[in-house]
Amino acid sequence: MLESLHQWFLSLGTAYGVNPYIFGAIYVGAIPFFLASIAWVVKRARAGRSTVLPTLVAGFFFVSAYLYLAIAGRNIPVWVWIFLALLIVYGAWSTVRDTRRKIAAGSEQADSGQGDGAVDG
Repeated sequence: MLESLHQWFLSLGTAYGVNPYIFGAIYVGAIPFFLASIAWVVKRARAGRSTVLPTLVAGFFFVSAYLYLAIAGRNIPVWVWIFLALLIVYGAWSTVRDTRRKIAAGSEQADSGQGDGAVDG
C-alpha cells in the first residue's frame, strides 16, 4: 500500500511537470528563512526602521514553492490555483496578525523598561 501511494505521488509530478521532491524540499527548506525574515521584520519594526525589505524577503520565502510550481508546472487544474490562493491569503493574514502581536508585545516591554530587545521565535 505504501508503494502504491508513493507511485501515485510521483505520478502527480509527472502529470504536472514538477518534481514532488524538489517542491517539498523548497517548501520545507524555505521555513527557516521565512521565520528568520519574520524575526527581521519584528526587530526592524521595534526599532522604528523600515520593514519593506524584510517583508518582501519573507513574502518570497512564503511563496517560493508555489513559484516553482508556477514556473515548472503545466496543466495545473484551476481548483489547485484557487486552493493555493486561499492558502496564501490565509497564511499572509495569519502572519501579519502574529507579527503585529509580536511587535506590540515588544513595544509594551520597551515602554515599561522590560526585555532585552531580543526577538521571540
